[in-house]
Amino acid sequence: MSNEINRRNWIKTSAMMAGGLAFLGGTADKLAAAPLIKKLNQGEEVLTEEMFLRGAPIELKARLNANENPFGPSPAAKKALMEAIDNSFRYPMRSIGDLAEKIAKYEGVSPFNNVMMAAGSTPLLMAAAMHYSEGGKDIITGDPSYEDLPSRAVKFGAKWVKVPLTPDYKLDLDAMEAKVNSNTGLVYICNPNNPTATVVDTAKLKAFIDRVSKKTTVFVDEAYINYLPDPDAVTMIGCVKAGQNVIVARTFSKLYGFAGLRCGYIITQPEIIGTLSKYADGFGLSAPTIAAAMAAYQEKDFLQDALKKTMASKEYLYSVLKKEGYEYIPSSANFVMFPLKMDRNKFSDEMYKRGVGIRTWKLNGKDYCRISIGRMDEMEAFADAFKQIS
Repeated sequence: MSNEINRRNWIKTSAMMAGGLAFLGGTADKLAAAPLIKKLNQGEEVLTEEMFLRGAPIELKARLNANENPFGPSPAAKKALMEAIDNSFRYPMRSIGDLAEKIAKYEGVSPFNNVMMAAGSTPLLMAAAMHYSEGGKDIITGDPSYEDLPSRAVKFGAKWVKVPLTPDYKLDLDAMEAKVNSNTGLVYICNPNNPTATVVDTAKLKAFIDRVSKKTTVFVDEAYINYLPDPDAVTMIGCVKAGQNVIVARTFSKLYGFAGLRCGYIITQPEIIGTLSKYADGFGLSAPTIAAAMAAYQEKDFLQDALKKTMASKEYLYSVLKKEGYEYIPSSANFVMFPLKMDRNKFSDEMYKRGVGIRTWKLNGKDYCRISIGRMDEMEAFADAFKQIS
């Protein structure tokens, strides 16, 4: 009886735990707008993924700028999506609970106490940015790393503490730990890291969390973990089960191919879910998306097939770069970063003129390009444009 009461109470409050799409802002029509570069309090310009996509041209031969999986969603997910439409006049509160239970069962945690669902990981990143920036706290990240959370936190008064990567382009955990002090609100770890696609040593990260989580909250963003050979061996969810002060974020937007469907979640301690649910409320998850996620979650055959295709496209990209005399950072995700031999803005302009969408960064004073892995025809379109200007 108590379990049923807990379940009913949890379903009742699941709306508060599911992040709304209101945080995303804008519609597809805004994709044609000019790039939105926000000048932050620190006087630096940060172009987040969301802002960049709003300004990217809609018509592209190869959309290699958003780290999406062009091989998904799976047939099973599409079938479930379509079948769910007929009942989409109903609110999906119970379905949200069913999806959380499925995830929790696989991970060995409580669906009522440890899982918080949202419409993608973006509302959860926003919630963390809002809460952990309170009082002008420090948000510590690698540099470069995924900028969504820290760039939003700055808008709420946080100080963004950027720690340079190691010489092999990985997060410098020792240097990040050295920056932790009494004013630290959050340490953000993106692993694999975006935009470098590098991974930190698992044992070292666990030891880092063991020490640092006693002083402040550690947020581990595992958006790209499914591109690793054995995600279960690398995830930090075990730290949550050990009771540590850590948040682990996951998304269906990458290998599952749900970037446009929007489904994500965090696994963390009950008190953290209670706190973040104050910021991420609303019925963000749609009934069709939940049905598709239920069908897709841990669908091994599809995931392995998508990973195989991704690896084939990645190896093709490696060969193109090598043939043109370019080095690259070995990738553990669905994107590759490499140093350019020309001004990054000029390179970007020339690639877009040829219908190929890419992203560029400034790293250690040098210009770099990040290429998302696409279908083979998209990689061939990149190769054709690249050879013309390289």
